[in-house]
Amino acid sequence: MVTGARKNRLGGQDHISTEELMSVSLRRRALALGLLAAPLAFACSSDPSAPQPKTDAPAARTSLPRALTTAEQDVLAASNAFTFALWRQVNKSQNDTNVFVSPLSASFALGMTLNGAAGTTYDEMHSALQYGHTSLADIDAGYKSLIGLLASIDPSVTMQIANSIWYRNTFPFKQTFLDTGHSSFDATITPLDFTKTAQSLSTINGWVTDKTNGRITSILDRITDDDVMFLINAIYFKANWRSKFDPALTQAAPFHGVGGDQQASLMHKEDKIGYARGTGYQAVDLPYGDSTFTMTVILPDAGTTVESVAASLDANAWASLTNGFRTALVDLALPKLKLEWKRDLIPDLQGLGMHTPFTNSADFTGMSTLGTQLLISSVQQKTFVQVDEEGTQAAAVTSVGITVTSAPVPVAFRVDRPYIFAIRERLSGTVLFMGKIIRMP
Repeated sequence: MVTGARKNRLGGQDHISTEELMSVSLRRRALALGLLAAPLAFACSSDPSAPQPKTDAPAARTSLPRALTTAEQDVLAASNAFTFALWRQVNKSQNDTNVFVSPLSASFALGMTLNGAAGTTYDEMHSALQYGHTSLADIDAGYKSLIGLLASIDPSVTMQIANSIWYRNTFPFKQTFLDTGHSSFDATITPLDFTKTAQSLSTINGWVTDKTNGRITSILDRITDDDVMFLINAIYFKANWRSKFDPALTQAAPFHGVGGDQQASLMHKEDKIGYARGTGYQAVDLPYGDSTFTMTVILPDAGTTVESVAASLDANAWASLTNGFRTALVDLALPKLKLEWKRDLIPDLQGLGMHTPFTNSADFTGMSTLGTQLLISSVQQKTFVQVDEEGTQAAAVTSVGITVTSAPVPVAFRVDRPYIFAIRERLSGTVLFMGKIIRMP
């Protein structure tokens, strides 16, 4: 099995024997000469004697530490469905730019907010988050379990999930809503004096910096007079490859990007890893730590656009891909990468059917006695990723901003001239007194 890139070099052959494969030294020399110019280059082999990088990685994990509860299964299924639904919305609106989105971070932030929604607002958020018939109680229980599972499953990987709720200390939020944020999402609950804008921004952005290990240093750049709450999720991931790349093999080579060639630093190794081929693409699965966490890299075939492959990904296609991985000897060249990305996700969430939560018709009475005066004004996400020979660091922060709806313009009624007044019993209609004032007595 060979890649589209290698097929082209071999005149379109569909198969190449083991004897025809270049030796490791020749491949490395070709890499040094810039001949392995594609983002990924693969060579499959069944030769068990092929050299393997040494690793001190922990034993590979083959199963979860325990069976998942029904609530966990529902939340995981919904999370994956939301991941690809949001991915398609983001990708189609950013088809000429790099994208690095964390649907999981958005799901946590919106999941906290869901507990304050009611009526149509709740229904649209529940549907957009792909929760089907799952009850709110099960959703909250599933989020709580998911936090614990992801954070602890591989001790060799740093996987941190943090949630927080920051609210204007003069606004009447329900204690039950705040308590649920703490109990189900382990959220830090903090009232702040939002009139002290600089101090509040420093406090909130300081939390973001801390929870992402400095990789994302802010999520808010202002607090308006109408802002009353920010529900924020932060995710930080750091892991070493199970089998690291040798920095000595990293070479500068062309990356054939959209719009023309660019110089890239291509890392290189030959390793036995998961490999799969699908319609119009091939993929590898690169494990971290004990192999619980992996990076799946999908390379479209020559003549197939990355946009068409991206648009084809949904939960079912993803399951088919990941179930199709088989161990193969892979000659891998992968770019080093460092990327920062940000986006207001409201247009994408509207594309998933969330409309009412962003309007004056929103109902957040589960959050406050004044919930009919609240709406979601922003869903901001920032992400960071760095991929090098050692492993990967990634971070995401999502902030859901809650704002007071526009107050109606008051009718001018300035009693500064002669007037009439009455004192009455309203229900029976009895007028007790009538009066007229033409000057102040």
